[in-house]
Amino acid sequence: MDDLADCREVFAYFDSKGDERISVQQVGDVLRALGQNPTESEIHRCVGSFDKEARLSFEDFVPIFQSVSKNREKHTVEEFVEGLSHFDKEGNGMINVAELRHLLTTLGERLSDEDVDQLLAGHNDSHGNVNISDFVRAVMNS
Repeated sequence: MDDLADCREVFAYFDSKGDERISVQQVGDVLRALGQNPTESEIHRCVGSFDKEARLSFEDFVPIFQSVSKNREKHTVEEFVEGLSHFDKEGNGMINVAELRHLLTTLGERLSDEDVDQLLAGHNDSHGNVNISDFVRAVMNS
């Protein structure tokens, strides 16, 4: 979304007070609505100079959006499959659902149990395993 008009439109959607501003707490939601996927630490770094109760103008937001979109890492399906394959004990391209759930809820940007339930829905087989490649493709395409 390089078009500034589209960016402004999404920003305005989050303006709940009609003052052409958004709260600092909404920055992550607006960035995600614009197709970005910043980490919580990245968001905190971008808004750290603002007071927690501050309301940002579009002009305040644009440099944040540009910084996040510029720093966006492009990871491939293969990289994620390779990472999860380290937990494939039998070398058959599968990972145990319980182990995958543990990874998703305890490492890095931790997901809630509800989020993990949504991600895993329909991906486990009758033996309680998930096909790593199919799972990664489904998550990246959603």
